[in-house]
Amino acid sequence: MAKQQDKANADIKDMSFEQALKELEQIVGRLERGDVELEQSIAIYERGEALRDHCDRLLQRAEAKVEKINLSEDGQPTGTQPLDVE
Repeated sequence: MAKQQDKANADIKDMSFEQALKELEQIVGRLERGDVELEQSIAIYERGEALRDHCDRLLQRAEAKVEKINLSEDGQPTGTQPLDVE
């Protein structure tokens, strides 16, 4: 079943953060309304988990690219250094 689910979610890896987040929001809305049958609820929940993981990976990559601007005492930019995300 895991391989079947991987195939069903193969398109996620090509999604932008915004696309994945939008679909994830739609899934959450459907699950909150409770208007889907149990089997379908499980399937879309699993897709939601895959979308959440994808969004998390994309955010981690973005955070790794962010840099902190160093300023001199008079407030002028003097360079950059990696952002400490911890």
